[in-house]
Amino acid sequence: MRHCFGLGVLVSLLWCGLSPAFAATQLHAARSASGLQEVAKGSDAEVRTFEPSSNVGHVFSLDRADGSGRYAFDNFSIAHEPRAYRPDVGALDFVYHNQEEMTRYLRETVARYPNLTALYSIGKSAQGRDLWVLVVSASPYEHMLGKPDVKYIGNIHGNEAVGRELLLHLIQYLVSSYSSDPYIKWLLDNTRIHILPSLNPDGYAASKEGTCDGGQGRYNSRGFDLNRNFPDYFKQNNKRSQPETEAVKDWISKIQFVLSGSLHGGALVVSYPYDNTPNAIFHSYMSQPSLTPDDDVFKHLSLTYANNHGKMSRGVACKTASPSFENGITNGAAWYPLTGGMQDFNYVWHGCMEVTLEVSCCKFPPAYELRKYWDDNQLSLIKFLAEAHRGVQGFVVDPTGNPVERAQLKIKGRDIGFTTTKYGEFWRVLLPGVYKLEVYADGYVPKDVDFMVVEQHPTLLNVTLQPSKRTTPNLVQQYPAPSINKQPTLDTVAALPTGAGLPSVEPDRGTVQFPDSGAGGASTRQPPVQRPTLVEAPVAHDAVGKQDRLIFTV
Repeated sequence: MRHCFGLGVLVSLLWCGLSPAFAATQLHAARSASGLQEVAKGSDAEVRTFEPSSNVGHVFSLDRADGSGRYAFDNFSIAHEPRAYRPDVGALDFVYHNQEEMTRYLRETVARYPNLTALYSIGKSAQGRDLWVLVVSASPYEHMLGKPDVKYIGNIHGNEAVGRELLLHLIQYLVSSYSSDPYIKWLLDNTRIHILPSLNPDGYAASKEGTCDGGQGRYNSRGFDLNRNFPDYFKQNNKRSQPETEAVKDWISKIQFVLSGSLHGGALVVSYPYDNTPNAIFHSYMSQPSLTPDDDVFKHLSLTYANNHGKMSRGVACKTASPSFENGITNGAAWYPLTGGMQDFNYVWHGCMEVTLEVSCCKFPPAYELRKYWDDNQLSLIKFLAEAHRGVQGFVVDPTGNPVERAQLKIKGRDIGFTTTKYGEFWRVLLPGVYKLEVYADGYVPKDVDFMVVEQHPTLLNVTLQPSKRTTPNLVQQYPAPSINKQPTLDTVAALPTGAGLPSVEPDRGTVQFPDSGAGGASTRQPPVQRPTLVEAPVAHDAVGKQDRLIFTV
């Protein structure tokens, strides 16, 4: 708790993944066909009406790529269809797991599901305990070109233990459902999910089950609050950096995460950046909001979690003296400001949209209540991750089709920037609308690109940068990388005819050895702020029926 490229690669990459809306359609159809909706009649299942986190159209249709007709999807009926999820117990009991037991479970999961999981440590705690991360994905050991990395972090405060167990159960649910649940299969086929169940294992070891309040075990073994230990956007943070926070900083400098959630306890709310404000003199409850340039996106992400939660969106206070939160969400600084928080660091320094998920009123409730918390949070944990596939994604390349690494990007009017990976990839979560992307890279002419984001599917955008006449030496380490764009570049979009066939050209598919996912760069870079034709694009659909996207090539 918050404590007092060219057209060829564009089309050939369409198979990379489904949009959340399209995948939800497949899930509904598959479950209806198989009779899985009948679990709602069982005594163990809870039926909840899925409330959409944003407005969606009633019906939309798309041309089939082979010209044989049109796809038509009824978003309204799907969004309001009662959803029933029977909690998956599998081989994991609803009990608390100490470091040894958690390690054993993670290793056994990798041994049991070697094609879906990989285990690595990002470092050690102050007392020498491993900070384990489990990757769950159809490609756990190799970066999937054009597909995002996302993460969950639990137990940053050692005595807030529910999130730690929720993440273990999320791992169990994902790996055990891959072969039977179309939605989970889509998610793992198109996303690399990194799960760090416990960032503060030393604090957990000092905590006590059944303790709802207080600070015993909150801090690491050296007495530092890890969620006050990161560099801060508004104020200098003079607290001595701890091994746990150094491990996280190094980790997110190597993997370009698109979306993240940090699980806490002691309240029932989603808190979003900024956590701090330039005007805060002392910490107090109910301060003024401190809004990011992406406030609309952060509110959407927060509502996605809260609306899919069993109780959170009701905004009920945990205690009489505690604040209530409208719709179950709050701006962090409006709740109360803090310096050195992890979510602000993720967003400002690395362009990763992280929110804080307060998942339990009691910080360390009795183990017999864990199943209730899993029931409340299971759908939220899954739906939140799928939001990484909303907005715009693509590649930045040079005229020969080679990726431009560490190009700096910014959405005009939103002064927090982001960068490309070593393969020239980028992602940005955005809501429907028209935007301008500003792209800058050392040695290249800056470029502005107008593009559109729609509700039903992500926009795929390739940007080709032209070399400037005078180039400065590139001091960034160069990595071998695949050629992203083998096609001639276009200054404008060439409209594809409806039903156009897909090119047979396949891009060279490069891989990165785990755990490096192609980000590169130092762990303490400042957020890029740089300066450097609305183009119309058709909706294209691939022949195997895996993705519908707007395509822009500039």
